[in-house]
Amino acid sequence: MAGEKHAPVTVIGLGAMGAALAEAFIRTGHPTTVWNRSPAKAARLMEKGAVHEAAVEAAVRASPLIVTCLTTYDVTRRCLGPAVEALAGRTLVTLNSGTPQGAREMAGWAAEHGAAFLDGAVMSVPEAVGAPDTLLLYGGDDATFGDHAAALRALGGDTVHLGAEPDSAALYDSALGGILLPTLLGFLQGVALITARGRPASSLAPYAAAWLEKIGAILPALAEEVDTGEYGDPASSVGIFHDGIESLVRDSASEEGASIDVAWLAPVQDLLRRAIADGHRDQSISVLVELLRRPGRTA
Repeated sequence: MAGEKHAPVTVIGLGAMGAALAEAFIRTGHPTTVWNRSPAKAARLMEKGAVHEAAVEAAVRASPLIVTCLTTYDVTRRCLGPAVEALAGRTLVTLNSGTPQGAREMAGWAAEHGAAFLDGAVMSVPEAVGAPDTLLLYGGDDATFGDHAAALRALGGDTVHLGAEPDSAALYDSALGGILLPTLLGFLQGVALITARGRPASSLAPYAAAWLEKIGAILPALAEEVDTGEYGDPASSVGIFHDGIESLVRDSASEEGASIDVAWLAPVQDLLRRAIADGHRDQSISVLVELLRRPGRTA
């Protein structure tokens, strides 16, 4: 199928993300078959040109490329259970949440049933699917990815193959997912401070966005420090962060007009204190990766 820009595709699972995937395939000219446990969700896609199959086996047999967008790997296997015989000779692409171990188990399951396999992650919201800058990560056999790269790029212009290991996308998805909640909590802590003083949250948003851009710009340098193990020439030291967060936590309860709950920062304080105790005060903040690789270690 290499070079077939409009190869037939089947999409299994039509939640918000699955429906967006199917629409992207339709929009780019791929004959698209869809299936969902609740058939009503297919109606809007049928109006756009999709073919709906009531039986999952018929949906799988309709296309050489099967893209699933269900909640977990376990749910994916259950939904595909009636269609396992139809999987042989086809390529299964999973786009769901899960762990690297789950992706490896899914790859083994696909192989047992004669299907080639790619695991992927959509690093965006449904509304962004199909946009030129939307990032999708994939892991799995190089040749399999090459065969279907043209079709998969319909889902986002920034389509990246991370290598032959089938759990690569789940690995990076887990790594990136760990960044999200702490970042949002930091923003919401700032919002709590601003709004407690009677100012709208929207007044903070543009400055927070600009600040995050500046943080993003230093990530390659931090990554280089980790890769080389050289932490001795810091732009920002552990000590600076340690002293700053100690002051933040101490002062938050007494800020005039705004008592802010910063209890969520307690584990961060503990990590910085352990780093200080281990002699890392004057080293780069990136040295914390060495402690994170040794969870639970005490000084």
